[in-house]
Amino acid sequence: MTSPADLARPALESARADYDALVAQGMKLDLTRGKPSAAQLDLALPMLSLPGERYRAVDGTDTRNYQGLQGLRELREMFADALQVPVEQLIAFGNSSLELMHDTLVHAMLSPLPGAARRWVDEDRVVFLAPVPGYDRHFAVCERLGVELVAVPMTPDGPDMDVVERLVADDASVKGIWCVPKYSNPDGTVYSDDTVRRLASMPATAPDFRIMWDNAYAVHHLTDSPAGIADVLALAAEAGHADRPLVFGSTSKITLAGAGVAFLGASAANVAWWLALTAKRTIGPDKINHLRHALFLGDADGVARHMRRHRDIIAPKFAAVERLLAGLGDTPGVSWSTPTGGYFVTLTVPDGCASEVVRLAKEAGIALTPAGATHPHGKDPRDATIRLAPTFPVLDEVERAMAGVVVCVRLALATREASSRQGGATQVGATHG
Repeated sequence: MTSPADLARPALESARADYDALVAQGMKLDLTRGKPSAAQLDLALPMLSLPGERYRAVDGTDTRNYQGLQGLRELREMFADALQVPVEQLIAFGNSSLELMHDTLVHAMLSPLPGAARRWVDEDRVVFLAPVPGYDRHFAVCERLGVELVAVPMTPDGPDMDVVERLVADDASVKGIWCVPKYSNPDGTVYSDDTVRRLASMPATAPDFRIMWDNAYAVHHLTDSPAGIADVLALAAEAGHADRPLVFGSTSKITLAGAGVAFLGASAANVAWWLALTAKRTIGPDKINHLRHALFLGDADGVARHMRRHRDIIAPKFAAVERLLAGLGDTPGVSWSTPTGGYFVTLTVPDGCASEVVRLAKEAGIALTPAGATHPHGKDPRDATIRLAPTFPVLDEVERAMAGVVVCVRLALATREASSRQGGATQVGATHG
C-alpha cells in the first residue's frame, strides 16, 4: 500500500534536484531594493554639466546664495500638477522625500501641529495606521520615534476603510496613516476615488490626525494608460479637513537617485508651520540642484517624455517577472501582483512559507527582501509576503533570478507537503542545508 510519504516523495525529489542545480550555478543576484538601474541613471547624465554658468532662476534669484526656503518656483510649477498640489502650497527641498517625512514627524513631536492641543511628545500614546503590505522605511521612521504601528489590511482599492474609519473615530491617540496611493509599495495598488474621499472626509477623534500621502510613483507608469487618483488635498478642504493631508514626492527615481529633489505639499497652514520650524535648522535647500533639474526636464511634458524612456528600460523586466511567475500559476496558495506602475511586485505564498523561500534563495545566491519587511517591525504574522524589486539588475539577471525564485518556491512547498503527509515531523525551514 502506498503511504502518504511515498506519494509526496517524487515531487520533493524533483524540486530538490532542481534546487541543487540552481545552487550549482553560483549566482550572485540582488532583488532587494527598488533602485533605478545604471541605464536609468544614465538617462540623466546631461544634468551633470548643468547649470554651468547659468545660475540665475527665472525670477532672477541667484541660486548660488542663501534664501529661498520654499525652493525654486519653476521646479515647483513643473511638479504641481503631478502631485496635485497648488504651486504656492508646494515646497521643493533636498534629495530625499523620506527626510521630509522624518522631519515632519519630528516637528510634530516637538511643536504642535496646526489644530493640535499639544506636542505629540506630550501625548500618552501616538499611533499610526500602517496599511500592509507596506513600505518598511515608513515603519522604521515610526519605530525610531516611538510611534506605535497598527496594521490595516490592504484591499484592491487601498486600505480597508471600514477598519481605518473605526480606528480613527474611536481613539484620539491615532494621529496618522501612511499611504502610497498610486502604484503602492509593494503591491502596485492604486487607491480608488472612494477610498481617497473617505480618507479625506472621515471623522477623526484626533484634531491633528494626518495622512502621510507618499505619492512616490506619481509619474512612474508601466503602460500607455497612466492611472489617476483623486485629489486628496482638494477633497480634504471640501470636507473641512484642509490640514489633514501631507503630500510627499521626489525625483529620486526620475533623475539621479542620490541627487534628486523632494517635495512636500499641504495646506497653507501646514506649509507655514513646516517652513517656520525648518528655518531653525537650515537657511535653504540646494537651489543649484533645483535649477539643474528645471533646465534638464524643461516642463511637465518633458518629465513625461523622460519617464517614457524609463519605462522602456524597466517594463521588460516586469514582463519577465510576470512570465516566469506564470510557471506557478496552478500552485495553490501562490499569487502575485501585476502592477501597472511603480517599482515592485508582491509575491504571496502559502502561510508559513515566505521565510523559507527567502532562505533558500539566499543560499542559491539570490538576495530577496527579508520576509516580513512589508509589515511593522519586520513581522508578517502570516509569513506569506515577499517583495520583489526587479528594476536594478539588467534584464538577463532579472530572468535568472526569477527562474531561481520559482525553483525556491517549489522546493519550499514540496517540503511543506511532504512534512504534512508525514504528520509534521519535518520542519519546512530545516529541509535543506
